[in-house]
Amino acid sequence: MVPIAFCSVLVLAIVVERFWTLRAKSVTPTGLGAEVRDWAAGRRIEAGHIDALEAGSPLGRLLGGVLRARHLGRDAVRERVEDIGRQVMHDLNRFLTTLGTLALISPLLGLLGTVIGLIRMFLAAMVHGVGDAQHMAGGIGEALVCTAAGLCVAVPAYVFHRYFRSRIAGYGIAMEREVLALLDALDAPSAARGATR
Repeated sequence: MVPIAFCSVLVLAIVVERFWTLRAKSVTPTGLGAEVRDWAAGRRIEAGHIDALEAGSPLGRLLGGVLRARHLGRDAVRERVEDIGRQVMHDLNRFLTTLGTLALISPLLGLLGTVIGLIRMFLAAMVHGVGDAQHMAGGIGEALVCTAAGLCVAVPAYVFHRYFRSRIAGYGIAMEREVLALLDALDAPSAARGATR
C-alpha cells in the first residue's frame, strides 16, 4: 500500500501541475496571433518585442522564431519553426510519460500487494491451521484491498493522461494555424511593399 500511496501523491501532483501549465491563456493567449500579424503588417518589429514575445508563451516562442527568421526565406522559416515546435511540444508533454507509467504500474503494484498478502495468509494457515473460515475470508478481503487501491490510482491517471495528450494535440494544431497565418501575413503584398520602402 505504501508504493500505491506514493503513486497517488505523484499522480495528484502531476495532474495539478499540468492543469496549471496547460491553461489556454498561458499556452495560446487570445489575440496574440492577431497582434503579431499587426506588428508584421506595420513593420513594427523590434528585437525587444521578439524577446518579450518568446518569453511569454509557447505560441510566442513559435511566432518569435518566425519573426527572427523572416529574412531567410519561407523554407528557412519553416525549418526554424519545426525545430522550435519540437522543443515546445516536448515541454508541453513534460511529465505525461511519468503519468502514463504510473497509470500502468499502479494496478500491478496492487496485484503484487494482493499476491503477497495471500501468500502470507496461506503460510500462516499452514502453520496454525485453517481455523475460522470467517477469519480466512477477512484476510482475503484485506489482501484484495491492494488491487482495488491500485485500480483507484490507475484509472484516473490513465484518464488524465489521455485528456492532457488530447489537449496538447489541440494546442499544436492551434499554434500551427497561427504560424501559417503569420507566414501568410509576412508574404502578403502589403508587407512586401512596406519592406521595399
